[in-house]
Amino acid sequence: MDETRTQPAAVRARGIVKSFGSGDTQVTVLRGIDLDIYQGEMLLLVGESGGGKTTLLSALAGILDIDEGHIDVLGIPLNDLPAGKRTTFRGQTMGFVYQQFNLLPALTAAENVAVPLLIQKTGRHEALQHARAMLDRVGLGDRTEFLPKNLSGGQQQRVAIARALVNEPRLLICDEPTAALDGHTGQKIMELLREVGRSPDRSVIIVTHDSRIFHFGDRMAHLTDGRIVSIEPIAREGTA
Repeated sequence: MDETRTQPAAVRARGIVKSFGSGDTQVTVLRGIDLDIYQGEMLLLVGESGGGKTTLLSALAGILDIDEGHIDVLGIPLNDLPAGKRTTFRGQTMGFVYQQFNLLPALTAAENVAVPLLIQKTGRHEALQHARAMLDRVGLGDRTEFLPKNLSGGQQQRVAIARALVNEPRLLICDEPTAALDGHTGQKIMELLREVGRSPDRSVIIVTHDSRIFHFGDRMAHLTDGRIVSIEPIAREGTA
């Protein structure tokens, strides 16, 4: 961990252990994870396949219960919350971007983006207004009424990013957001995430295998065999 940072930690994880199965078939995936994600930063989480990256994301989001340890998100002890309150907290404070986009095929781009707001009981008209404004921010103001099948892969990922950001989350969680895209489109998506995804009071964590996007991050955490083995700052062009 980087003890020299002055920003407050949006996420603070200590001693996280998670296993699956029992008895002879039990597999321990996370083995005492300690990790801070600071406000205003983009943290990249890297490591070999099967090393526990997606499991760690799910634990940090409160989707998976952990066996041992403690997770604070925005000062809230996540693993102490009952399941229902955890779900509500997640919907109010977190946004998610996945590799496979997960757009609903029968809904327009605007309707897909509006889904998180509708879940939170925002009126349909207001939700769609916010959705169209967010689509405009990600460069799809002229595609709001298109179905996903009529959008390119890069455009579909932009819709997914707009959906993740429409409720102004404090924590943006991305699982391989460029893996299904060609190199050029992946670079554009990362530029977009840095432009609209980062802010002084928002944190972004990205699981990735894509070395072409490493330079977009602020720090990189290496996860090996269920353990964080190193966390290092990322030097970008023009920096020493």
